[in-house]
Amino acid sequence: MILMINSASAANAGFDFSVTPIAENVYSIVSPSVGLPTPENKGWNSNSHFVVTEKGVLLIDTGSSESIGNEIKKAIKSVTDKPVRWVINSHSHADHWLGNAAFTDISTEIIASNKALTTMKQHGPGAVKFYSRVTKGTIGSTQLVYPTLLLTKEHKRNFGGLNIEFIFSNDGHSPGDILMWLPKQKIIFGGDVLSSDWMPIITGHGNVLNLIDTLHTIAKLNPTIVLTGHGKATTVKSLIRDADLLSNVWQQVKLGYEKDKKPNEILLGVIAKVRQKYRPLYKDFDSEIERHVKLMYKLQQ
Repeated sequence: MILMINSASAANAGFDFSVTPIAENVYSIVSPSVGLPTPENKGWNSNSHFVVTEKGVLLIDTGSSESIGNEIKKAIKSVTDKPVRWVINSHSHADHWLGNAAFTDISTEIIASNKALTTMKQHGPGAVKFYSRVTKGTIGSTQLVYPTLLLTKEHKRNFGGLNIEFIFSNDGHSPGDILMWLPKQKIIFGGDVLSSDWMPIITGHGNVLNLIDTLHTIAKLNPTIVLTGHGKATTVKSLIRDADLLSNVWQQVKLGYEKDKKPNEILLGVIAKVRQKYRPLYKDFDSEIERHVKLMYKLQQ
């Protein structure tokens, strides 16, 4: 399916799509913008990561438009002349895969989970229209390009001499999230399942308890580097922090719901118990804690 947006300006020249070396042959392109797409950020609000292998580049997430994908491609070329041969879409949220269209000029395999593809097809056309509207057209023209290889369970594969493991979050953040693990280098690529500077990203179509379980599972792998969909690289400490926070808040909300307390009453209790410990650990604690409590309350119903 093809859906185009007409725009007078799609340039992202004002943004620094610089490459940050992470480890041997592993790099990140970190967006300076966090939050919703706007005319100012031109829709670029998520990270991409890539690994240079013997036979080509493995890219994790392509951004939220074709023009952003093209800037990511240019950034990769500043590091290597090897083509992007494989693309991983970590999940179905638009800011992580609408840039797929920039990688159709060569023989690129695009990989995601079967569940993610279903969600992409349901919401992709609407997402393109939404991004165009809220960015006032600065997102540019975007063609919907869907994954070509679908995963239905955890999987191991060699990419250009590099051994990779795919891990499912069991819909922790959204339907069909996949994480990518480099066992030799002990690096995890978590998409929006994992967080660094910001509160864990819970959603109405995710599963909070499965997210907590996934955080514990990944923490047991003891990764040396944790790469996320938003924010800077971090360590296993962030995974333990997030699992503890989510478990704490979930239990308080569950208990409050069972006692027929109202959401605002539960919220006040949660803030009183977690604010001192967790507020210094997140840049967005004040704006996100209310959303977490109220969403968890709805999920009890």
